[in-house]
Amino acid sequence: MEICLLGYDNLPVLAREYNQFEIGGAQVQMTLLAKALVKRGHRVSMVVGDYGQEDGVVWQGIKTYRTYKANEGLPLFRFVYPRWTSTWAALSRANADVYFTSCAGMQVGLLALFCNKHSKNFIYRMASDTDAEPTEVIIKHWRDKKLYEYGLNKAAHIVCQNKKQRELLKLNYNRNATLIKSLVEEPLKDYAQSERDIEILWVANIRNIKRPDLAIELARRLPHRHFNMVGGPLSGCRELYLNIEKEAGSIENIKFHGRIPYHDVGDLYDKARVFVNTSDKEGFPNTFLQSWRRGVPVVTFFDPDGLITREGLGYAVNSMDEMEKVVEKLINNDDEWLLISNRCRAYVELHHGDDVVIKPFLNVLQQVENIGSTNE
Repeated sequence: MEICLLGYDNLPVLAREYNQFEIGGAQVQMTLLAKALVKRGHRVSMVVGDYGQEDGVVWQGIKTYRTYKANEGLPLFRFVYPRWTSTWAALSRANADVYFTSCAGMQVGLLALFCNKHSKNFIYRMASDTDAEPTEVIIKHWRDKKLYEYGLNKAAHIVCQNKKQRELLKLNYNRNATLIKSLVEEPLKDYAQSERDIEILWVANIRNIKRPDLAIELARRLPHRHFNMVGGPLSGCRELYLNIEKEAGSIENIKFHGRIPYHDVGDLYDKARVFVNTSDKEGFPNTFLQSWRRGVPVVTFFDPDGLITREGLGYAVNSMDEMEKVVEKLINNDDEWLLISNRCRAYVELHHGDDVVIKPFLNVLQQVENIGSTNE
């Protein structure tokens, strides 16, 4: 069986030489999934954006098909040419048995139309809780939102990351989903508790939904604690980024890194004591897994399915006062930190190893291959 993953922004995760470009969690998960499938003998390809690479280049056993440059084409016309046309051309060159995409966007609809035309099937993976909330979905244009909803309706199978996503999808779109956990890469280093000199770490793309302003507020509340803040601007969020960069630069205990490539940011997780998340909405953050894999407790407002509270992987809090209190406690109390750190490592090993995640995905893949073409 051959599977093709459509993700315009996947190449910077797959190919280190392009890691200066922005990515998000969906791109990380698609790339980790592709690598895991290759490792198990599947033929895997990717349809990606045009970063100046040649078409058909293979990285780590994954053949890539190029589409379009980010700002290529004339306004008003570029949705059709080159975006639609190059996407379909690349999907056609891939000629896969099953297709896959993740993250709400117009590409879900383009993939659905392609699969209908060519008697193919595709799987859609939800990347955020907002993917199943019509009034909250993070899509700028009405046209793209309608394409996304069309694609969501046509997907042969939908995969989600938590129970809330599954419930929202059923409530708002009357679609069922299979809950499959996320993958995580092994860290290259393992630092002892005494070697971890980054007391507080915050990592996210700088946009309003991630609430970087609250990260800065936490640093102000804990002026005696060393705070590292990582994140680059997303399209349309440049002004916010510049404001956050300026404000962070004025606070003595914040080291503001800006954007750090995915392949390099692990060095900061390795040396972190506590990871904080201030987002309004999430799916199942890769940052949680990257932290737990290294034994870093998480303090967050967002607790997917109550997991952090239930498994003791850090603290889920309801206010800035509470966040300040538990972060300080984790840094001060070595015994409690070590206890939670060990739980974090054990949890990821048990629930997010390649074999644990890939087995249910392979079952979904087999179901999709067996059901015939996507219904018209």
